[in-house]
Amino acid sequence: VLGSRHLVHVFRDHDRVAALGATYLITPTFTARTAFLPPQQQQSAAASALASLGGLSSLLGGAAQRTPADQYVSLVLSNTVADRIIDKFELLKVYDQDLRHDARKQLAKNTRVVAGKRDGIIVLEVDDESPARAAEIANRYVEELRLVINRLALTEAQQRRIFFEGHLQRTRDRLAQAQLLLQSSGFNQETLKAEPKAAAEGYARLKAEVTTAQARLDALRQTLTDSAPEVQQAGAAIAVLKAQLTRVEATAGQGDAADYVGKYREFKYQEALFEQFSRQYELARVDESREGQLQVVDVAQVPEKKSWPKRALLALVGTLGGFIALLAYVLASQRWQQAASRPDGTRQLDRLRSALGRQ
Repeated sequence: VLGSRHLVHVFRDHDRVAALGATYLITPTFTARTAFLPPQQQQSAAASALASLGGLSSLLGGAAQRTPADQYVSLVLSNTVADRIIDKFELLKVYDQDLRHDARKQLAKNTRVVAGKRDGIIVLEVDDESPARAAEIANRYVEELRLVINRLALTEAQQRRIFFEGHLQRTRDRLAQAQLLLQSSGFNQETLKAEPKAAAEGYARLKAEVTTAQARLDALRQTLTDSAPEVQQAGAAIAVLKAQLTRVEATAGQGDAADYVGKYREFKYQEALFEQFSRQYELARVDESREGQLQVVDVAQVPEKKSWPKRALLALVGTLGGFIALLAYVLASQRWQQAASRPDGTRQLDRLRSALGRQ
């Protein structure tokens, strides 16, 4: 028994040394970590109405419980972002892969993204054999996410800003064209009396209100249904404005002065429309700035220590594994010796040896 104990101690120390030595043969892995806060969306009118339902909102299913952070986690792990990371750092060569599909799988295996349930902060970790590359990839994920967010325009304010930005650009072009046509008509502003000028300006304002109201209705329909009170109210207002516009257009005159009035109307209409779209665009920009942008909480730094292999853990596992194996060997040896000391046990051992020899 004393000899067996001594043998266990010797082999246990040997296993510990072997486990420590094996850690130097394993390629070290470094982990870089970054944390960021996704854009915080303001509560829209539809969301406020849903929140007012209280417990009834749970009847809408699990989709209503999905947090915005989960959406950004999905974007980080998308193939679009992965392909850009692969191309940026030439990961096909780094991972020794011929197919982009396999490189994506390896990158996904080396990437972990977790969204905090309470604070909403998203933590991203990247494993790599190079500590500098691990930090660069982690930080690049954040930059690529910014590009995807700007391209998709995820928030409601971003959608409104892009919507009115397009209308503003088109109105600016039409305003410049209307100004050229007005200048080429041969009339100047002094050739008209105050009444036609006032009528033209009133017509322009009325027509601009119709166009702006229609644009607001189109913006509402992007997030609300036609049965929503806001949509119905906006439609009724447009109907009233169009009726007034029809009556004004029916009183239009004839001749050169009427031609000038028409061009002047168009110019003032585009001018008024440009002002109204400018206000809507600025309001959308203010709302977008209030919602905020993607904010980096912790920039990924070059890791100073490797995350794998952990020598202490491997040494402990190797020691325990060797101890269990040696203990099993000692117990088996004792059983073997006890069996050999009995006459019937000797015959059984001989049959066992012969069977093993034939195999």
